[in-house]
Amino acid sequence: MSLQPTIGARRRLLRERVIKAVLATMAGLTVVTSVLIVVALVRPAITFFQEVPFTEFIGGVDWKPLFKPPHFGVWSIFVGSLWVAAIALIVAIPLGLGAAFFLSEYASPRVRSIVKPILEVLAGIPTVVFGFFALNFVNPNLVAKLWPVGDVGTYSVLAAGLVTGIMILPTVASLAEDAMGSVPDALRQGAYALGSNRREVSTSVVFPAALSGIVAAIVLAASRAIGETTIALLAAGSKAQLSPNPGVEGQTMAGFIGFAGIGDQATGSTGYKSIFAVGALLFIVTLVLNIASIRIVRRFREVYE
Repeated sequence: MSLQPTIGARRRLLRERVIKAVLATMAGLTVVTSVLIVVALVRPAITFFQEVPFTEFIGGVDWKPLFKPPHFGVWSIFVGSLWVAAIALIVAIPLGLGAAFFLSEYASPRVRSIVKPILEVLAGIPTVVFGFFALNFVNPNLVAKLWPVGDVGTYSVLAAGLVTGIMILPTVASLAEDAMGSVPDALRQGAYALGSNRREVSTSVVFPAALSGIVAAIVLAASRAIGETTIALLAAGSKAQLSPNPGVEGQTMAGFIGFAGIGDQATGSTGYKSIFAVGALLFIVTLVLNIASIRIVRRFREVYE
């Protein structure tokens, strides 16, 4: 009896090797791209810190790169980014999780087949459309009613945060619903057999079992919110200021990068190099969020046989 593989087996083996090579190449490209991004950011950032002390960059609160003398205290735009991300998460987490619970536990298959595609279409709307929506509708008409503290102008951090929350809502809802859908039905049926109602099953069984996926969805949405450029550029404004009032104009790190990229900064100037320093800081913040997400997911991951 011959132990040589048949022609069909050899073809299957060849196809598997080709697919494995293609997937490995794709994975390698993502790593190479990330490394190239780091190199592109780090080299100009190093030259920037040779001209501006790192302590001034991290410890200062005045961000005025076009003034004479210029000031490069990153805290004002860093806090602006945190403001926008925090407001966005306040909007997206309850609405997104509510939508996920409805789609996973309450909606009929027919309703789910209609609502979920509509929700995912919302995720495909270009951010520039959200930006003009924030500029023309949310701000200042709606913001003045929601936040009657001080004078609300054409631009505000609150408007940028609200619309960014609408933008990331489908991310939270879709990923959280997928995580809830992966919970075995045996857990639900066991809870129903013990006399639990649908609300108790949703909050006491499904939510804890899907917690790792829900946390990953929230952290991914936070990473996108803190790096959102177009909405912040159009709705938040370009005046960097450290203020506890989200109803006033502000600037985010991503908004500054987008604004400075228009061409106001002379190439090779210190202000131009500050774009890469801010970009490197934004990259580090996003990296920390993703590392935290991985650790939290591992901490709360549920494995089912």
